[in-house]
Amino acid sequence: MTEPVFWLGLSVGMVAFSLVAVMATLIPAVRELQRAARSIEKLADTLSRELPPTLESIRLTGLEISELTDDVSVGVKNAGEVVQQVNQSVSGVKQQTDRVRGTTRSVFAGFKAAWQVWRSSDRRAIEVNDGRASSLSSWSDETETSVRSSADP
Repeated sequence: MTEPVFWLGLSVGMVAFSLVAVMATLIPAVRELQRAARSIEKLADTLSRELPPTLESIRLTGLEISELTDDVSVGVKNAGEVVQQVNQSVSGVKQQTDRVRGTTRSVFAGFKAAWQVWRSSDRRAIEVNDGRASSLSSWSDETETSVRSSADP
């Protein structure tokens, strides 16, 4: 076994066998890599067709959301102003109601006082009239008696 040609031939045979074994396992792997490359190519093609419109739609949706946010902010601000105006109106109505309540109390107090004065003056008038009626009736009785007495002799 000292023959160098034998060892060279054996080495070349082993290298050839190794290359065949590597090629036998490499061919299915390369085929799978080709399939994966085709799939990636199809995916890239689909993404290049579909992604820009999708991204544009997302951008437009973001702009619409921003506009809606601004509109809602303006609406909330306007609603706050309306609430503030309503609050001021309610406060004004409350103040007017308090003034009317005070005026109404004053008017009722005036009517009550007038009624009491009228009733008391009405009683005085009746008392005065009763006093005059009794003095008038006594005067008429006296006059009638004196007229009869002067007519009797």
